[in-house]
Amino acid sequence: MRGGLLTKSERSGEPGRFMLQNERMLKVDLAGTGGFFYARQGSMVTYQGSVDFAYEGAGGIGKMFKKALTGEGMSLMKVSGSGDVFLAQDADEIFILELEDEAVTVNGRAVLAFESSLTWDINRVEGASMMSGGLFNTTFTGRGMIAVVTHGTPVVLQVDEPTYVDMQAAVLWSAGLQSSIRKTAKLGAVIGRGSGEAYQLALQGHGVVVVQASEGHPIPQG
Repeated sequence: MRGGLLTKSERSGEPGRFMLQNERMLKVDLAGTGGFFYARQGSMVTYQGSVDFAYEGAGGIGKMFKKALTGEGMSLMKVSGSGDVFLAQDADEIFILELEDEAVTVNGRAVLAFESSLTWDINRVEGASMMSGGLFNTTFTGRGMIAVVTHGTPVVLQVDEPTYVDMQAAVLWSAGLQSSIRKTAKLGAVIGRGSGEAYQLALQGHGVVVVQASEGHPIPQG
């Protein structure tokens, strides 16, 4: 066979490292991962080798309890064995972030995969409530790689003055930033694209925030 499609061959990379097969697909060679890594449940699209997928819930009883209370959107599976695993999520764009004894806060819905060397916990943004949509996110700490997805090409903003982000568009931000909820009553139809803009994530301090070019995928109507 011949054709442009056949030029999309599997890429080779360093064992154990997260690498982009293309802008919408992540490849992980399990060799060198410490035997396993964590991925969003249902994100596997193909694999080669002897690989096991085990449901992890939210990562332990304490975190499962927090997830039940918060609605944090991060159901995980533990991926172990030997071989190559390819992950994707709704054909969203994928970006890899490497932490070097640092911390970052990520919207749980944006997490595609992360290395087992990282520690993580679910935290609530100060001032968040059920009325404002909750906004509980996941803080990762340590050394290791995280793969995140964005619906649309994102922008990275330097936070050196108060910055306000639609809560559904916030992908991740520096853990050192002070976060809170800002209410802009009855201005949703004016300043954004929907009623949810009555509440924004407010960030202050010095760091960065990654904002996707969307409020997320439309919720299917049943």
